[in-house]
Amino acid sequence: MTIEEFRKNAHDLVDWMAGYLENVEDYPVKSQVRPGEIFSKLPDQPPSKGELFSNLVQDLEEIIIPGITHWQSPNFFAYFPSNSSPPSVLAEMIIATLGAQCMNWETSPAAAELEEKMMIWLRDMIGLPADFEGVIQDSASTATLAAIITAREKTSNFEINNKGYYSTAKLRVYASEQTHSSVEKGIGISGIGKDNLVKVAVKEDFSMDPQKLAQAVEEDKKKGYIPCCVIATIGTTGTTAIDPLKEIGQICRKNNIWLHVDAAMAGNALILPELQWMIEGKEYVDSFLFNPHKWLFTNFDCSAFFIRDADTLIRTFEILPEYLKTRTRGEVNDYRDWGIPLGRRFRALKLWSVIRSYGTEELQNKIRNHIRYASELEKMIRKEPDFEILAPVVINVVCFRYIPSGLDEKKLNTINEKLNHLLNDSGKIYLSHTVLNGKYTLRMVTGQTNVTLDHVSKAWDLIKTTAHSVDI
Repeated sequence: MTIEEFRKNAHDLVDWMAGYLENVEDYPVKSQVRPGEIFSKLPDQPPSKGELFSNLVQDLEEIIIPGITHWQSPNFFAYFPSNSSPPSVLAEMIIATLGAQCMNWETSPAAAELEEKMMIWLRDMIGLPADFEGVIQDSASTATLAAIITAREKTSNFEINNKGYYSTAKLRVYASEQTHSSVEKGIGISGIGKDNLVKVAVKEDFSMDPQKLAQAVEEDKKKGYIPCCVIATIGTTGTTAIDPLKEIGQICRKNNIWLHVDAAMAGNALILPELQWMIEGKEYVDSFLFNPHKWLFTNFDCSAFFIRDADTLIRTFEILPEYLKTRTRGEVNDYRDWGIPLGRRFRALKLWSVIRSYGTEELQNKIRNHIRYASELEKMIRKEPDFEILAPVVINVVCFRYIPSGLDEKKLNTINEKLNHLLNDSGKIYLSHTVLNGKYTLRMVTGQTNVTLDHVSKAWDLIKTTAHSVDI
């Protein structure tokens, strides 16, 4: 492809992109294809000669788009927001054009220094103390894994990195019963072992019970285990429960345990001054993450990871073969040493574009509106006698179910699962579910970039209508 062909194709593609964003509501929210349908439409062999880019765009429309679940639709209410925005998309185009490898300062000085500044911006925006330093990771899963491994090394005085697990006793990690599955995955990958993840019981609001945590720590110490790390969650995936950070932190401080905070989605809401209560006790925190790619209108991937003792993190992950040695070593941040991968993308550019394009006030307004929509939805649900709320509505997630009279719990679970499938198969909205106290629970998340109260109201009307049509 020549530069002139690139210029024409790029202009045409931007027109297509703008049209997609403008008309995304016209698509079924959840893909309607069956397993194997897309695969069968793709050629068995690659072309021997190059094709026109316009052919690819045609196949994009005819083959790929039908197999896409449209996370950018304002009728997407499932899982969690995975927000994009025009400023973020434009920045991603610049990143791809530059094609910079940002593994250390010398390979792309602007990338390293912009990342350092953006992490200061984010740190201050969400109210973390000034002694935290930040780095961009690809996802919360990777950031949590980095925190677990760093806690592991600090607890073992870096013996495990050097000598392996034969050199130390069993370590223990503690997290809420409601913690994200990535924590369990990280414990396994880190070598600590899933059997050494202690899941702490929760209170009625689904937040971690500090008394149960303290008991678990004491019992483990008596058995010869070494408490290594506690993972508190600010906004659990299922219900957005907020673990009591101050009480947990005091237990960690008393027992010299690393405290990591997973605030993947809810951490974005900390840009609102009225929600700073969620991190009361932040003075006890060792590491903290949240995902701008969830609820700060920055497309995936972009996870903000903060740590109070960056030297410990670097000591855990640094490796310095001859070909990576530079004259600036020690003067600058070489972010390849701040996490698992050596290769790094220029993700800070997306944050720079989004924050500058919207400004903090508009970002606050958008998140504040999303929280208000969830509150309004809760009111709508509570007005209906055959629906019930199953968890406190803390931020932007509403957990509820349909409860027609005369049905036992087993039948209620069946009918709500059926309702969920009917709604998603309609293509009009997309919800996900969880199970709370044995009850099949519908989850509705109001956090998509362009969602309005009108979208929420229409979705609720559809839910009611569909529920009342389900065969009991």
